[in-house]
Amino acid sequence: MSALTWTTVVPLASLAAWAWLLMGQGFFWRTDVRMPPSPADGAPADWPSVAVVVPARDEADVLPKTLPTLLAQDYPGHARILLVDDGSGDGTGALARELARDAPDGPPLTVLAPGEPEPGWTGKLWAVRCGIEHARSGTSEPEFLLLTDADIAHGPDSLRRLVRGALGQRLDLVSQMARLRVRTGWERLIVPAFVYFFAQLYPFRWVNRPGARTAAAAGGCVLLRTRAAVRAGVPDSIRDAVIDDVALGRAVKRSGGRIWLGLADGVESVRPYAGLSPLWRMVSRSAYAQLRNNPLLLVGTVLGLLLVYAVPPVWACAGSPVAGAAWLVMTLSYVPMLRYYRQPLWPAVLLPVTAALYLAMTVDSAVQHYRGRGAAWKGRTYS
Repeated sequence: MSALTWTTVVPLASLAAWAWLLMGQGFFWRTDVRMPPSPADGAPADWPSVAVVVPARDEADVLPKTLPTLLAQDYPGHARILLVDDGSGDGTGALARELARDAPDGPPLTVLAPGEPEPGWTGKLWAVRCGIEHARSGTSEPEFLLLTDADIAHGPDSLRRLVRGALGQRLDLVSQMARLRVRTGWERLIVPAFVYFFAQLYPFRWVNRPGARTAAAAGGCVLLRTRAAVRAGVPDSIRDAVIDDVALGRAVKRSGGRIWLGLADGVESVRPYAGLSPLWRMVSRSAYAQLRNNPLLLVGTVLGLLLVYAVPPVWACAGSPVAGAAWLVMTLSYVPMLRYYRQPLWPAVLLPVTAALYLAMTVDSAVQHYRGRGAAWKGRTYS
């Protein structure tokens, strides 16, 4: 390629890509997609019953900060909690029972132990299946299921707001992207970008549009109508999904259900990520699965990320004003997410550095997949 091409066409292509992302990708960079409004006529006359299903594997460190928030829910209807102890070796189940005894006025807690997952199942979905089956086995089937991870802390009105949102908008699935913990330097560099990139892949406005093909959910907090789960055949129909929340959203939407996904207020993850290594594992364990384990998609992703995130700063430092404009657009698009995470705004200029890390994580995810160690999590590896 000629020097003219390198100095003009490539930066122009990058700027064009950013113009399209900014205006044509569902306004993914905006952070105003929040919980649906409550019904205009106020609270429902009869609050539906809810079964809260919490899959938990070796979660004794975080459970004292999260389970009490479920036991303290201000919910007018009938609710119960099913914690599914997925083969924990740290006393997760016993600790859950102890925490429930300390909150006698909270929803009743049942601890289940389903044993090792059957072949073809991921551990989390096997635990979810156990919880849903138990919830539906009683004399009265719950109208809603709240699927929430063991590291998620809920505000006292969280369940009430989720149910009111589902009823008010006639939704079959309401999912909130929990606010992840951001305290250490690595968390500040990696975590807000994780949600930013997720929204770029699955723009919330597209997810929430009934006629759009885009579908997703955030696994930390999913309120699901029981009849919608039955109609979609979940979790059995997605039993081997590594990225189970996206698969869940797709299954419900494809079966005719109405879904909603947005950023959370009052739903937060307390899981700490001390250093780069655990954050790296969080991303790399499923990054290549996101690309369907397809090497051609991996090559396309690498080239695309280089064009969108590497070209602007490199060419701008070489004196290209067009590349500088692309870098400015990129930086400004990241500012709303930093504000949502209550972070200083100056790190927005470092988004290319963060993107380079995510690119390396994605390549490493592919390498681990071909080494037979892909999608490893808490002692289990899924092909």
